[in-house]
Amino acid sequence: MTAVSAAITAPRTVLVTGGADGIGWATAQRFAAGGDRVVIIDLKDDLAAQRAAELGSGAGAAHLGLGGDVTQEASVQAVVAHVLAQTGRIDVLVNNAGIGDQPGATVDQAVDAFDRVLSVHLRGTFLMSRECGRVMLSQEQGGAIVNLASIVASAGIPGRNAYGAAKAGIVGMTKAMAVEWGARGIRVNAVAPGYVRTALVEKLQAQGSLNTDAIHARTPMGRMGTPAEIAEAIAFLASAQASFITGAVLAVDGGWIAHGGAIPSVPPVVAS
Repeated sequence: MTAVSAAITAPRTVLVTGGADGIGWATAQRFAAGGDRVVIIDLKDDLAAQRAAELGSGAGAAHLGLGGDVTQEASVQAVVAHVLAQTGRIDVLVNNAGIGDQPGATVDQAVDAFDRVLSVHLRGTFLMSRECGRVMLSQEQGGAIVNLASIVASAGIPGRNAYGAAKAGIVGMTKAMAVEWGARGIRVNAVAPGYVRTALVEKLQAQGSLNTDAIHARTPMGRMGTPAEIAEAIAFLASAQASFITGAVLAVDGGWIAHGGAIPSVPPVVAS
């Protein structure tokens, strides 16, 4: 098998972890709209099944919604075995499952909460990638994995230790797996979203826990992203159009990481 075989054409079997809400749900919708058969994996098994039903049918068969805990090896193995029994293959894995951390002073952070964030993001990405990687290695066409990193993997954000460590770890793992599996037809990339207007962000804003005005001022494009915009980037990296891209981390952040000027605001540029 060569890396050229990683350009998989639809219809494909696409797994999306944490696919019942937010970026995961937008991603599931995007792949379904492209003609792929989508498997939504989520701790909320009832909502996962409901979401799969909302997608209708894809690739001549119904989409699937499965309950699963990405932090538990047995659960991940059971989910992958079930998908294989139903579809016979796994073409794309999107490691989206994640949770928020305990923002605050380092000296006040609890180790249990720290460990939980790393477990969901980092251990979950590892377990899902390992199990799906085993399947993809056995397939003639290989596969594509897209991991969810973040701007916090590249920029220090005070009080976000666990989340930053987890996302930085995902970047490192993305590159390691890309190099390991590149010649076997498996591409592994990551997207690094900036601030995205999800239901969680809306709730935090309503509670006064998030200063969206400051975020807009700090972002060169002057706004947050949408889940659909992140989903488009994920879909691109998993597509045949990205057939020679692996080990990459694509920032989808409105210019957040690129911004090296005065903080928090982006000064206007006056034409001479």
